[in-house]
Amino acid sequence: MIDSLTQPDPDQIRNWLADVPDPEVPAVSVMDLGIVRDVQWQDDELVVAITPTYSGCPATSVIAFEIEAALRAKGIDRLRIERRLSPPWTTDWITQEGRQRLQAYGIAPPAETAGGPSPFDRFLRKDLVIACPRCQSENTERVSEFGSTPCKAQYRCRDCLEPFDYFKCI
Repeated sequence: MIDSLTQPDPDQIRNWLADVPDPEVPAVSVMDLGIVRDVQWQDDELVVAITPTYSGCPATSVIAFEIEAALRAKGIDRLRIERRLSPPWTTDWITQEGRQRLQAYGIAPPAETAGGPSPFDRFLRKDLVIACPRCQSENTERVSEFGSTPCKAQYRCRDCLEPFDYFKCI
């Protein structure tokens, strides 16, 4: 049992959580995606705040379970997972390492960032320039607004002819 004298530092806990994969994209962790918003001790209870990628994300319960399991395996038995919907999650919270891991996994990371094109441009049928994660060609086309999950769109590279998911800007 961990007491107030042996409590791991929140930075150590974040390091542990960097090993918890996202259930839908196991190449990135919950830390890479920016889902873990806060880690703090409240007396002898650890509180981990998570923000789902969108409020209806079906993986949120699995993420909370996996975080809890990882921390219990480290000896933390007084634990609470809080779900925070405000502020809403944004793709701006994906770390640079997370973006690189998405690309290496074959998913084009979000092209837009704060101050860039509006995420609503895709609904106005404005074509975004999305580089193929396999060959880096920008000669790509959107096949479908929705890919393997609602947070991704399906694209195809016109050069290497491979289909790929694009992690949409939110």
